[in-house]
Amino acid sequence: MLRRMFAAIALFALLASALAACGQTPPATGPTAAPAAAEPTAPPPTAEPTSAPAAEAPTSAPEPTAEPTAAPAEPTVVPSPTPVAVSTFDEAAARGRTVVRWFVGLGAGTQPAQIPLEEAAVEKFNQSQDEIYLALEIIDNTQAYNVLATRIASGDVPDILGPIGLRGRNGFPGLLLDLAPLIEQYDVDLSRYPQSLVDFYNVPGQGQIGLPYALYPSFIYFNKDLFDEAGLPYPPQQYGELYDGKEWTIETMSELAMLLTVDEAGNDATMPEFDPNKIAQFGFHPQWINNDRSVATLFGAGSVSDEQGNAQIPDHWRAAWKWYHDAMFTQHFAPSDNYTNSDAFGNSNVFNSGKLAMAWSHIWYTCCADQVANWDIAVMPSYAGTTTAKIHADTFSIMAGSKNPDAAFKAMLYLLESPELIEAYGAMPAVEAEQAAYFAGLDERYAATNKTRVNWQVAIDSLNYPDNPSHEADMPNFLKAQNILQAFSTTLRTTPDLDFDATIEQLQQDLQAAFDEVKE
Repeated sequence: MLRRMFAAIALFALLASALAACGQTPPATGPTAAPAAAEPTAPPPTAEPTSAPAAEAPTSAPEPTAEPTAAPAEPTVVPSPTPVAVSTFDEAAARGRTVVRWFVGLGAGTQPAQIPLEEAAVEKFNQSQDEIYLALEIIDNTQAYNVLATRIASGDVPDILGPIGLRGRNGFPGLLLDLAPLIEQYDVDLSRYPQSLVDFYNVPGQGQIGLPYALYPSFIYFNKDLFDEAGLPYPPQQYGELYDGKEWTIETMSELAMLLTVDEAGNDATMPEFDPNKIAQFGFHPQWINNDRSVATLFGAGSVSDEQGNAQIPDHWRAAWKWYHDAMFTQHFAPSDNYTNSDAFGNSNVFNSGKLAMAWSHIWYTCCADQVANWDIAVMPSYAGTTTAKIHADTFSIMAGSKNPDAAFKAMLYLLESPELIEAYGAMPAVEAEQAAYFAGLDERYAATNKTRVNWQVAIDSLNYPDNPSHEADMPNFLKAQNILQAFSTTLRTTPDLDFDATIEQLQQDLQAAFDEVKE
């Protein structure tokens, strides 16, 4: 079993090296860190990123994807100009203590603005007691996968990993420690977190591999001015609330989006005179969520691999992709790539162009909506009676191979509480008592540009509807399967006359071939 595991790690490292050689990075970890008070100063590039903008890296633009053909997806951290290699280990200071090594690079934490705050957290911890010495090591995220895989294979295992999201963990399945015994031993109060988030980190076959920490819920951003111009009520801001007497479903949202999609002559998408070749304003768009499994979660959580590791396309995901293709090319209320990447629609930042009524995105998108003068947020619609608000989340984990799991757990608990780190990563805190200050910071940020005081309760309530299993969950032959899905996603967004059934059948066949490559 271990031999197969290390073989998989070696393959992952080889693929990561190949991607790095092409000037690309391995898949990001989910929101490798979302912006909050000090967001990126530049909008994401047209060539699509893969995860959340860096609050992660507050002063930088998102990095390009690992897939050369990908269109804009979800923004992520920009690699530093040169590889980051930071080590705070001091042999003299560590003498007589249990050394715990903290490995940073699989998610947030490698940006120049973040490093001093991480170092400050380490220094405070080391000064607070004399039993454990926490040593910080930062590897640039373009190299971190390869570096960690090599070290694991050689037996040189760090203790703590983080911040790390789901994609970051996908390269190292089964190598993270089940924290449940330590949580019980040290009487950690899990009631501070929503139970759904605790469950999010309870991975079948692996156990409780993390605790809730940095959260990036998704919801609907809406432009109030565009609703006012159309004389339409705003979308619901409470789950279970009706919209104009109707249930807030995908169907209701689609009808609303068509009314809010307008051509240059002022016709909306429900009118016979509407010209889809001259659209001036769209009703709905998955803002930087234009990739495979992400879009599918609008219709519910799912997986492209079954318990035996065979390829499957869940019926509701097939329906979601068909709905999205129709939204772009039949009903015309969502922009295809041609519109999305045009100057008129913000070069991928469609909502910020002021020509989009509703954008589905994560809380990390607060980075980039500063050109819309009057926006607020609304709840996710339901599909077939189920509401899903997909989530990105970062945490800290402990390697199963750690030689000092008890000491590592104590240090990890400190990191989870460090005010320096939550400031560095800019995430919505998982601890409910800390969220008010976070939202106050966002209000202060937007006080000068947004007429609206945003209803942040929507973001909090959306945490109760996570996608489980996650859209970033592991799958056999992860990198190759991800590339196959990304190619399908690009086809979906760029092909008006798509033979949908044949394309889905081919997708399943391609995934099965990739999955079979790693079977015994």
